[in-house]
Amino acid sequence: MVNELFHTVLVANRGEIAVRVIRSLRALGIRSVAVYSDADAGARHVREADTGVRIGPAAARQSYLNIDAIVDAARRTGAQAVHPGYGFLAENADFAAALHAAGIVFIGPPVRAIKTMGDKIAAKAAVSEFDVPVVPGISRPGLTDDELIAGAPDVGFPVLVKPSAGGGGKGMRVVHDATELPAALVSARREAASAFGDDTLFLERFVLNPRHIEVQVLADNHGNVIHLGERECSLQRRHQKVIEEAPSPLLDAPTRARIGEAACNTARSVDYTGAGTVEFIVSADRPDEFFFMEMNTRLQVEHPVTEMVTGVDLVEQQIRIAAGDPLPLTQSDITLTGHAIEARVYAEDPGSGFLPTGGTVLEVVEPGDDRGIGTTRVDSGIYAGTVVGSDYDPMLAKVIAHGPDRDAALRGLDRALSDTAILGVTTNIDFLRFLLADPDVRAGRLDTGLLDRRLPEYVSPHADDADLIAAATFRWLQGWQNRSDDLWSAPSGWRTGAHAPTVTRVASGARVEHVRLTGVPESATATVEHGGAQQISAALTGRVLTLSIDGVRAEFVVAADGADIWLAGPDHTILVREVREASVRADDAHAGDAELLSPMPGSVVAVGVDSGADVSAGEVVVTVEAMKMEHALKAPVDGIAELLVAVGDQVKVGQPLARITASKESQR
Repeated sequence: MVNELFHTVLVANRGEIAVRVIRSLRALGIRSVAVYSDADAGARHVREADTGVRIGPAAARQSYLNIDAIVDAARRTGAQAVHPGYGFLAENADFAAALHAAGIVFIGPPVRAIKTMGDKIAAKAAVSEFDVPVVPGISRPGLTDDELIAGAPDVGFPVLVKPSAGGGGKGMRVVHDATELPAALVSARREAASAFGDDTLFLERFVLNPRHIEVQVLADNHGNVIHLGERECSLQRRHQKVIEEAPSPLLDAPTRARIGEAACNTARSVDYTGAGTVEFIVSADRPDEFFFMEMNTRLQVEHPVTEMVTGVDLVEQQIRIAAGDPLPLTQSDITLTGHAIEARVYAEDPGSGFLPTGGTVLEVVEPGDDRGIGTTRVDSGIYAGTVVGSDYDPMLAKVIAHGPDRDAALRGLDRALSDTAILGVTTNIDFLRFLLADPDVRAGRLDTGLLDRRLPEYVSPHADDADLIAAATFRWLQGWQNRSDDLWSAPSGWRTGAHAPTVTRVASGARVEHVRLTGVPESATATVEHGGAQQISAALTGRVLTLSIDGVRAEFVVAADGADIWLAGPDHTILVREVREASVRADDAHAGDAELLSPMPGSVVAVGVDSGADVSAGEVVVTVEAMKMEHALKAPVDGIAELLVAVGDQVKVGQPLARITASKESQR
């Protein structure tokens, strides 16, 4: 049995995947060891593990990518095996070799398989020998630009320039014409060298209307290889998956059987063991044709959709295989029941070009399973109090829904997302619901370019009158104290019998309004500036604000951090700020004095002016960098700059970076 061999397993990762692996270890009775950087000392995965080991500073290269530190942590805690999760060192052959040298089991494939599949040119050569179809192209090691240019016409335009090493879309270029190819090769080599330390390139024919379909495989040390069906991963942004589902709405049963066998042959080509995913490109116009792209020699982010349609715990199987157990399943045992869809929740702002966000998580709202639409699962790495910074990938959680068919799963996921909120951090949840409502998505007409085509149509949620009234009412109720006899006592400054009004100035986005409240909580009048009076009643119980406006009742989960009031309402989550002084974001239209607020957590990498200097509207004042993305904040008006930060400072979302005292001319 597994728990007789592995009494302790170290999880060499963080976030939701570390929490996920720890859950399976606990179910198997195996002691779990978490590793953590200084930034993650209080993280959820550390809390949920049986023990934890600090491995270094926040920077990933000094902690989660530090092979020596992780091997040492395994030795110190008596770990017999290490589960790498995904990302970081999961597909690092040197890490697997270092563990083997230390007598510690790597819960993953052999070093040779990692190396071969990590080199896309070698991978294509290996699978071709097992009759796995590959995209036509040129993929010899050491190809020069001249050789690639000469061979491109034989491949056929459009072509896809791809780096041999790495992934995530880095270094990839679609080239439609021979005249564009030389420049594309230069830029692709430069990006590949920077990202992976290897500028080797190859060419493939670019498949029109491509769909990204991948197959989950399991292989043990006894020669058994099976597949667990496919996942559709075509909804991507910049080659990064956003929504995944199983099975694919494109494939019929015969094609599913053929692509599954091709995936198993891919695993056999490198004597694979463990869980792996074989990725194929399929033309939406020719769904019976598929071509091998690559093999991910690890667990995938989207593995829960396969687990939900097959009932197989993939992490458990990884552990059992690494322990030497034979697969308990044969291919005939695998059946796909119903449909599952997963959405990735990121700390990013879709309305601002998907800039990474961050901050302190004030409250987490997750869906329950009592909504009458299938089954919902949430894999999360956060809790109230988690600090979301800029050191790591911005994915916070995954929401997965299962239903008897695709339509039920789509409805279940949309409902689950409507019941999901992360207060304190701007996320992509509203954008995910926008995408799920798209007619082509509903119909299963997917391709890898669909998301980018729809993006210009997306509009971020804006605060309506109900949101502003809710924020002002929340502040108002904080001025009242609930007596033991359940009667409301008056707030400070309230005059008995006079029902003195309270006026709160609130802002959301570019909208700034005064909200006037008069009365008592059980019967009051609310007036939004320039609008009519509305009758309200309100109660605040813990984090839940129950608010009735002209007889329409709604509940808001509310969390506040200083002047910031986060509201998770019936349709969206919105940030409303109590305005205590004039302040605007750098991109807001503005007249008068202004305050430049950081749009994301990160580091100040440049200041464009000196404090006290004259600036012109549009002039760059401060530049902030996070996740290798720079954002320049410009003066919205002519005036005098007052700098509040310096180069090297770490800043939070919404933190004031500079103030601009407007010149008299700009105020006219």
